[in-house]
Amino acid sequence: MRQRIPENRGFNDPVSTLAFGTDASFYRLIPKVVVRVQDEAEVVDLLAIARRHKVPVTFRAAGTSLSGQAISDSILIVLGDQWNGHDIREEGRQIRLQPGVIGAQANAWLAPKGFKIGPDPASINACKIGGIVANNASGMCCGTAQNSYHTLAGMRLVLADGAVLDTEDPASVSAFRDSHGDLLAALKKLAINTRENPELAERIRHKYRLKNTTGLSLNALVDFTCPLDILTHLMVGSEGTLGFVSAVTYNTVPEYPDKATALLVFRDAESCCRAASA
Repeated sequence: MRQRIPENRGFNDPVSTLAFGTDASFYRLIPKVVVRVQDEAEVVDLLAIARRHKVPVTFRAAGTSLSGQAISDSILIVLGDQWNGHDIREEGRQIRLQPGVIGAQANAWLAPKGFKIGPDPASINACKIGGIVANNASGMCCGTAQNSYHTLAGMRLVLADGAVLDTEDPASVSAFRDSHGDLLAALKKLAINTRENPELAERIRHKYRLKNTTGLSLNALVDFTCPLDILTHLMVGSEGTLGFVSAVTYNTVPEYPDKATALLVFRDAESCCRAASA
């Protein structure tokens, strides 16, 4: 690893590992090694090393997770400051972001166009796009309709075997179909089997009508038929267990100039629940 990562970006001393042994949650795991990566090639190399030595890795962006997703007792891969690229498209209707971009910064770039990204987590001034996508973070206003899953337009990802897929690059898609045809075929078959089981399909749809970030985004199996769409939407909310998201393209949502907040009073909990589900 030292041949690929400079000494000042890879460390295992007790003080540094202790500092990275926690995130915004109350959990603590002390990593054996902390590595700051500055580009996708380094991620691919580290995954190859981890695969060769059969050790797990955990990815960390801002570390604002409340449930311990950004800590590890193995290799902790931390995004450096270089992961801050962005590309505004279609007059602000889309934006492509690298995972190190802070959510509020993305919105600041979009504000002059009258748009914003859909997810609006409470920690948007600190959390980064990598974590927003990996956790399928939502917020007080976006609900499920405007979370990462439902506003995803494209993705560039790295799988555990080092394969890179960019769904917005036809050459990358073609190469991935050739190299990972079995994976795509298996996803397609799994989706068909799921949809052919009406009870299971309806149960999945019901579970994901409301906010549900427990486990993988299994609704991808009933929402999409293209295996590439299934794969990218499974990546959303997978917390790094399926691979690394090195770029994501969002369909943005309007940033309305006028907003209002209302206090609604109900006579009992039942009538409140009925109104919420209407």
